Amino acid sequence: MSLKSKMLRVLAAVLVPSLMLAMVSGCGKSGKKRTLVMVCNAAFPPFELVREGEIGGIDPDIVREICERNDYELKIEDMPFGSVIAAVQTGKADVAASGITVTDERRKMIDFTDPYVTARQRIMVRKDAGEFSIECLDTNLIGVQEGTTGDMFVTKHYREPERYKNVPEVVQALKTRKVNAVVVDEEPARAEAAANPDLVLLSVPLATEDYAFGISKRRPDLLNMFNVTLRQMKADGTLDRIIAEARIRCASNDADAFDGGLLDRIKADFKLNFVNGNRYRYLLNGFGVTMLVTVLSVLLGILLGFLVAIVRSTHDMTGTHVVADAVCRCYLVVIRGTPVVIQLLIIYFVIFCSLDVSKILVAVTAFGINSGAYTAEIIRAGIMSLDRGQIEAGRSLGLSYRQTMLRVILPQALRNVLPALGNEFIVLLKETSVSGFIALEDLAKGGDIIRSQTYNAFLPLMAVAVIYLAVVMFFSRLLGNLERGLQKKNRK
Repeated sequence: MSLKSKMLRVLAAVLVPSLMLAMVSGCGKSGKKRTLVMVCNAAFPPFELVREGEIGGIDPDIVREICERNDYELKIEDMPFGSVIAAVQTGKADVAASGITVTDERRKMIDFTDPYVTARQRIMVRKDAGEFSIECLDTNLIGVQEGTTGDMFVTKHYREPERYKNVPEVVQALKTRKVNAVVVDEEPARAEAAANPDLVLLSVPLATEDYAFGISKRRPDLLNMFNVTLRQMKADGTLDRIIAEARIRCASNDADAFDGGLLDRIKADFKLNFVNGNRYRYLLNGFGVTMLVTVLSVLLGILLGFLVAIVRSTHDMTGTHVVADAVCRCYLVVIRGTPVVIQLLIIYFVIFCSLDVSKILVAVTAFGINSGAYTAEIIRAGIMSLDRGQIEAGRSLGLSYRQTMLRVILPQALRNVLPALGNEFIVLLKETSVSGFIALEDLAKGGDIIRSQTYNAFLPLMAVAVIYLAVVMFFSRLLGNLERGLQKKNRK
């Protein structure tokens, strides 16, 4: 069998399971109702939050009511706030929420429904901050959630702020004295202040604004449906009822009271973060997603690495395949010269912008292509490290160049670079922690969800770190055993 045929078989073995997974995820809909996809940042209580495994809050509850009245099935995806408008603009979603303020800049990208609530930007400080006023924003370090109107307002009128991914991270920065004050929307600010008695809100609001849902400019029919239904809900009182009920649910705190010292506090925090609401499942399910993405990405990366390494090493040794070698060099320069998170976002929002594919497939494609560039150089180094006489010996035995490469060179090179390939697996395992940027609920995203519910950063972050550390130590031990085994064989 030729080298090309073998490579095609390996490619099919790697990609077919991923493609089937994407097809299954896309075909699991009932077909009885049209599906409406809503994107939001589910760390913005009371507008968005995760409770008992489901995204709820003011925005999801309103959109669920709209879908119910118009015979739609709602699907909600959680992603960073900075990506929700882009998701609607590129067609990855139908509706953007998360307490989005209507601005002229945002109107250029998407359309907005009628406002459904009026909100205010508030300043939050520590109780020990003393006399803090709005004028102090000019001289103090300010924290904001990136991409929000609070971010824009502080940048325009005061100074460059410190930007964080979501409200819990902003508040944690304030508590740990990374910033002196934060500017966030009033509703999540009140929820955070209620959960953190050492924080207070200034009485004077910084700015007043309207919230609306974002709709793609290509969907005027959907915009009209939302506006008509919102007016009906305002008229019959449903809108006020949903907002009031969501605020009450958000205000309820499932933290257990405790008396005693540090040990009692640790026990209470552990129960709050992992036991209550079975929140440990976010870590468990996220770990499964992380391992699935890592394994499939490694397989794809090894396949691409082998192909690129063979082309480049063949060109180096024979001078042939000039065009293919140039393409491979360009691939290596581009992939190794750009951050993996940028590659992930380009593949999701640009390359797959009009396709409804599984996010796991998107992540596997992005991380596999990224890993392939590094794997290629590892394998090429293994090939080029072998004595050139190995090829000459194979040719003298009557083997073709392809047969020599497959039966003589690659087995030896692979044995030499196996430890390095194992290290690439470990590096890739940690790189997948950025999967949350495309709303994929991996291990790191699971920790973020817990933090958004409990307003506690220490234990969820430590749990995620410990899990990653344990997995890395396990595979490092396996790699160590593999290296020792190879060394024993080489000595024989």
